[in-house]
Amino acid sequence: MNDNKIYDVVIIGGAAAGMSAALYCSRRTLDTLIITKDVGGQASITDFIENYPGIEKIAGPKLMNQFQAHAESYGAIFKFDEINKIRKEDDIFILTGGIQEYKAKSLILAFGLVPRELDIPGEEEFKGRGVSFCATCDAPLYKDKVAAVVGGGNSALDGADLLAKLAKKVYLIHRKDNFRAEQVLIDQVTENKKIEILYQHEVKEVLGNNVVEKIKVVSLDTKEKKEIAVDGLFEEIGFIAKAGFLDGLVKTNKKGEVITDSETKTSEEGVFAAGDCTDVPFKQVVISAGEGAKAGLGAYFYLQSKAGKNRGMSIGWK
Repeated sequence: MNDNKIYDVVIIGGAAAGMSAALYCSRRTLDTLIITKDVGGQASITDFIENYPGIEKIAGPKLMNQFQAHAESYGAIFKFDEINKIRKEDDIFILTGGIQEYKAKSLILAFGLVPRELDIPGEEEFKGRGVSFCATCDAPLYKDKVAAVVGGGNSALDGADLLAKLAKKVYLIHRKDNFRAEQVLIDQVTENKKIEILYQHEVKEVLGNNVVEKIKVVSLDTKEKKEIAVDGLFEEIGFIAKAGFLDGLVKTNKKGEVITDSETKTSEEGVFAAGDCTDVPFKQVVISAGEGAKAGLGAYFYLQSKAGKNRGMSIGWK
């Protein structure tokens, strides 16, 4: 099925960057379409956001719902789909989604990041049935149970500390012999008697019958293998940019992040990018929102220039 309408701008991604871009595009009366799998991205699975300027504390889903309502109030349209391929014919971008095709005069890439996976047997089978990528989201399900957390950064240690408040026991599994997290978190988990730390260990397999029942781990030092009975496995090993669908449309770095300049322009004319999917070093909601606003304005001025109405950027306070 095809959406025969040619939108002024199509935004791929419906989190802080994408919705901020949509707000700025739609306020400039551009026909704006957001294509996304969900609303809010990582922010929507965050209990509370406490560092968004002007808002002392707010639930992540509530903030993201406000972003969506604000963008929609100016005419932005949301469609839930996943883009698999993009091609360019003349000056029109054609996007192939799982449901239909879309056409646009300009693009804003704001598809964020996805959790990094262990890529081990049983992982895919038990997703949502004991394998999780968000302790903040699913920790309440493990009250008085046994859980394992994989990782050595802030998210892993924070997840283990949170789970220890609910679960009867937590295994923290890290492939190195030291953590790279903030010292305050390291102190919290190492001093918590409910957390057993397995340094220099890797999870090799997830086992169970309908739900997770145990994991196979191996010591990278002694090569000893053992099985540990757990009710859940939390993979907190970071995020990656899933940019394969771009297939060379724009330049990316070794991490798969879209390379942008200070105006959010990419290597392809008419394509802008913002948020966590880009090479901007700091991954924060406020930064994503700001970069999204820049991308929205960039797309507007690009289209103005193509129409011969405006040849350059101008400062605006609206």
